[in-house]
Amino acid sequence: MRRLYFLWPLFAWLLLASTTVKPVQPVRAVQHEIKPGLWKLSDKDTTIYLFGTIHILPRDFVWRTPVFDAALARSSALVLEVADLDDQAANQSRFLRLAVSPGLPSVIERVPADRRASLRLMIDKAGSSVEAMSQYESWAVALSLAATAMTHLDAQSENGIEQQLTRIFRAKKRPISGLETSAQQLGFFDQLPKTAQRVFLVSLIDEQAEVQQIFDEMIAAWAKGDEEKIALTFDDELALSPELMESLLRQRNRTWATWLEKRLRKPGTIMVAVGAGHLAGKDSVQALLTAKGLAVSRVQ
Repeated sequence: MRRLYFLWPLFAWLLLASTTVKPVQPVRAVQHEIKPGLWKLSDKDTTIYLFGTIHILPRDFVWRTPVFDAALARSSALVLEVADLDDQAANQSRFLRLAVSPGLPSVIERVPADRRASLRLMIDKAGSSVEAMSQYESWAVALSLAATAMTHLDAQSENGIEQQLTRIFRAKKRPISGLETSAQQLGFFDQLPKTAQRVFLVSLIDEQAEVQQIFDEMIAAWAKGDEEKIALTFDDELALSPELMESLLRQRNRTWATWLEKRLRKPGTIMVAVGAGHLAGKDSVQALLTAKGLAVSRVQ
């Protein structure tokens, strides 16, 4: 579940589209310097700022710095993971088209016996039923229940970094594009093996009681730009399902690194903002770029 905070802007859309987010509480004080991770990929006539995002944040959370604002001012365009989430109806239709499949076993039967009572409780809290959820593939059950579990957090998807950056670039009438589409992102989940989907669902069940604590830890790591802590989160989940990590992280990082390498051929300065999990650890986008012999430096 932790990867949702750092990898999937699509999750923030699902949270906004399928649940009613309760009024947030005043943001808690952060006990460390704010400096989310920012890197620069450059050659003689091109600069690409790589910024690690988190997809939901508390209201009035202060995260911008002079270093970031300087990079923002220089950037003539914004590239997000996905930039086509505005059409709620179309995205909901795509979700249902992939999520609902005939002849699926009961969702209760897809998890170990000692998790079934907890799963039933989560479904009840979501205002749904076992019968309704059983129409969904396991990845879709996990995303839907995760969105409901997070309605009690003092955070909102509209405060996520992608949403904030989108508003800034639109106000300046600067172009915004995406590395992927919402259809592609849903497809990554839909194409996961059944066993990996069920691991994903079980991990959600196991973490449900600690959602606020996990989220607080994730915000702290992101705000501090703590690459090591962010990477450790993914190392822990790698032990649960290598298939998840290959499909949702490594394969996509490789694709993006190739895109960035090609983008260097076009002069100018842009900002690329993707989930912070993609910019941490040995499989990060920066590590892949460095392996290609490209110059990447951390500026914040």
